[in-house]
Amino acid sequence: MSWRATVLTIFPELFPGPLGASLAGKALAAGVWSCEAVDIRNFGEGKHRSVDDTPAGGGPGMVMRADVLARAIDSVSQRDDSRPKLLLSPRGKPLDQVRVRQLAAGPGVVLLAARFEGVDERLIEARRLEEVSIGDYVLSGGEIAAHALIDACVRLLPGVMGKEASGAEESFEAGLLEYPQYTRPQEFEGRGIPEILVSGDHAKVKAWRRAEAERLTRERRPDLWAGRGAKPPEKA
Repeated sequence: MSWRATVLTIFPELFPGPLGASLAGKALAAGVWSCEAVDIRNFGEGKHRSVDDTPAGGGPGMVMRADVLARAIDSVSQRDDSRPKLLLSPRGKPLDQVRVRQLAAGPGVVLLAARFEGVDERLIEARRLEEVSIGDYVLSGGEIAAHALIDACVRLLPGVMGKEASGAEESFEAGLLEYPQYTRPQEFEGRGIPEILVSGDHAKVKAWRRAEAERLTRERRPDLWAGRGAKPPEKA
């Protein structure tokens, strides 16, 4: 059975979007995975199919209704559906490569792409949604975050990437950022490829790459480096 992604959104026309191109698009066409976009407005209230209302307690903006979203979720997530139900939210737990691998190894995901000021908290509790964030910033809605999460998972599905090693040495796979990459031409605007990379000594190349990955992680992501049990670099 293929890996299944279902996205609940008020903009179903945004899917598959960029996921229909490149590696993800080829895998989609080949049936390795499937993408279903469900229009939340189909479950809305009244003749205008309203999906939101004013926030309890007052304040700006609108909040997505629990009853409307519950109907949308229940329409795609039946009793035999073991896929995790995720809410894309800036207050969620940061998405990392460990969680991506867990999701990719499962049957798929049900994603709620929220809009407006957010979602009625009762819906999150009643449907046991896992809140997931793709970064410490706010987007207009969860659709772009859904694209990112799905793409991160799909590229790990068997047969999607050309070489298994190409994924094993990428950023975050070993808790490190990826080492610098080079290719032809040998010289570019006075800058050459590091000699060790053209030396033919595979052991030295491997050691250089590891050292560079560690250096970049210490310099650019001291939080990742600290998480590996090492001390972050001291400030000058």
